[in-house]
Amino acid sequence: MWYAMSGIWTEDGGGWTLSLPVGFPDEATLHDLIEQTPEMLPLSGAPFLVILSREVPLGSGYADLVGVETSGRPVIVEIKLEQNRDARRAVVAQILAYAAYLHGTTREQLEDLVGSSLRRRGYESVVDAMASVQEDALDGDEFTEALDEHLREGRFRLVFVLDAAPQELMTLVAYLEHVTEKLVIDLVAVSSFNVGSASVMLPQRVTPERHEVTIKKTRRREPAATYHKGSEKFEASITEAPMEHQKDLYRLLRWAQELENRGLATLSSSQGKGLKRFVLNPRLQSEGAALVTIWNEGGASLQFWRSVLERSAPGHLERIEGLAPVRIGQGNSTREFSDELLEALTAAYEDAAS
Repeated sequence: MWYAMSGIWTEDGGGWTLSLPVGFPDEATLHDLIEQTPEMLPLSGAPFLVILSREVPLGSGYADLVGVETSGRPVIVEIKLEQNRDARRAVVAQILAYAAYLHGTTREQLEDLVGSSLRRRGYESVVDAMASVQEDALDGDEFTEALDEHLREGRFRLVFVLDAAPQELMTLVAYLEHVTEKLVIDLVAVSSFNVGSASVMLPQRVTPERHEVTIKKTRRREPAATYHKGSEKFEASITEAPMEHQKDLYRLLRWAQELENRGLATLSSSQGKGLKRFVLNPRLQSEGAALVTIWNEGGASLQFWRSVLERSAPGHLERIEGLAPVRIGQGNSTREFSDELLEALTAAYEDAAS
């Protein structure tokens, strides 16, 4: 997992001093901080976020914060301190319940839920709130159409904000990211420090470890997959593939190796023992996940990971979807990959690496 330092070092001329986190007195303090300064959240894809309201009634509970991105994607934020037992498992059930309640609602219904808060801030609608803080001119029709579609399809961003992220919560978040393509999930840890007379906040996005999944046959037990650094094992497997597939396999291999040579990805190979299944993963160094996976199983194929694309290279998703012969879903794959598609994926890796 990619996660946090333990303190902040300062130098005052007499040597370096370590300042340790002082924590937050209560959840309300962290709640106020995020509501007043949502731009401090290091969300995947770096979206522009506007908070619409706090303590929003969604079904049988109240969401801590509800906001919206420039893209029209609704955002639900739940805030917990690690000492709160709900920070481990119950917070996941809470935020999913809020998302389920919002799914299928209309923009007008959303504005009814947050309307009093909007009016206190001097806005008549969600569009007014977004337009007032966005530097570029906002296309109101395009924004409302996108917001309507996200609500209708249940495409939300779920944000967990804590002072420290328990391992149990990270495991749950990693699983949710793996099984859903309509949710973008961010886990943010915010540490508070006193440095001299100043208060310093250190927000960090936590990226849980992801695990390869080996599908098990019901009739016989298969040995576990083996994993190797680099691309050598995958390259060796190509010589065992049928001749008619080797050209495409080498083409994808060279493309992935070029990503690694340029410092855009780190390659790892895996093999299912007893199976003619070989996988090459070009993983982003920043978070240990791949935008696509390369397969050698009855031929060459590319497998797409939509949640990673949305999180790390969202500006390239539309172009990639236009070039791919299949819908870019979580785990969807294709055996057709044009030069233009590989160029678009290279650009996505470049953007994600930067």
